[in-house]
Amino acid sequence: MSGPAKRVTIRDVAKHAGVSVATVSRTLAGDYPVQPATRHKVLQAVGELDYVRNAHARALSVAAPGAVAIVINSVATAYYSYIAQGVEEQATAEGRLCLICTTGGDPQRELAVVQMMREQRAEAVILVGSVIQDDDYKRRMTRYAHSLADSGSCLALCGRPPLGDGVPAFTVGFDNTGGAHAITTHLLSAGHRRILYLGLRLGQSTSDSRVAGYRTALADFGAVYDPELEVGCGYDRSSGYAAMKHRLAAGAGDFTRDFTAVFAATDVIAAGAFQAIREHGLRIPDDISIVGYDDTPPAEDIGLTTVHLPHAELGRAAVRLALSGKNPLVEAPITLGTHIVVRNSVKRVGNVR
Repeated sequence: MSGPAKRVTIRDVAKHAGVSVATVSRTLAGDYPVQPATRHKVLQAVGELDYVRNAHARALSVAAPGAVAIVINSVATAYYSYIAQGVEEQATAEGRLCLICTTGGDPQRELAVVQMMREQRAEAVILVGSVIQDDDYKRRMTRYAHSLADSGSCLALCGRPPLGDGVPAFTVGFDNTGGAHAITTHLLSAGHRRILYLGLRLGQSTSDSRVAGYRTALADFGAVYDPELEVGCGYDRSSGYAAMKHRLAAGAGDFTRDFTAVFAATDVIAAGAFQAIREHGLRIPDDISIVGYDDTPPAEDIGLTTVHLPHAELGRAAVRLALSGKNPLVEAPITLGTHIVVRNSVKRVGNVR
């Protein structure tokens, strides 16, 4: 019995037609002028060899030009997937193919994706997510922006800070400082004065903006700022659980003298904190109040008061701006508003003014 048939490659087609691999690629892509006689030879070779193009390569060639690429850390996180959904919806409405690329937070993978999209002439590349705003990041993003602009594409930063003057990149983001100020004010208005901020990540753009809102709200209410109430942890459930458990153990004794409420930097962190608080024998909100941020699962399931972000609209706005034909060098950043979703995780305490 004979073995499986050898897969025909583009090189086989080129050899059979007597042309270069590049000519075969251009003929099949249909985006480059090819002499009729040459096109006929290539298509005849394709038929005779029963050549089936690689699905990934075919998708990329279809994507060029006119594709919108969104680059995110992971599709497994609701924050990113909701934004990606908005990008895909608007790209489809604009008659563009949407490519979703993940990096796992690796700058080298991000670079590789941007370079690939530049080569494939994607119309827009949308980078999503919080970043560490150091000099290396700014140099890398500036290089991306100019490289894409030189190829006729454009860079859109989604949920990331602007890069400054002279960098051809659009910016669309959330009012994280305003949202954090509002949710902290909600706790302060309920009588809480010792509010633990859970999820501090110094230097990260999203964390810095949310912490700024938290601190400003404390100052506006005349509440004493205590840096010991800002606790660092990763933006995931297990980190929230571990950080909250450690803090509760360290504050053994009169717990209420330490803090009466928790502002978790994300809903996922809040979910981990929920578990730790309950395992410690405390009730929410009777013994301790807690709020989150993002309004993503599992906020509604656990009855968490949180800040709602218009994730899908952020993605849609990024696509509209990127395809608008406007000049990114002069276009002002777009900032979307937020609002509080009140559920049942906050209790009024003390004498509320």
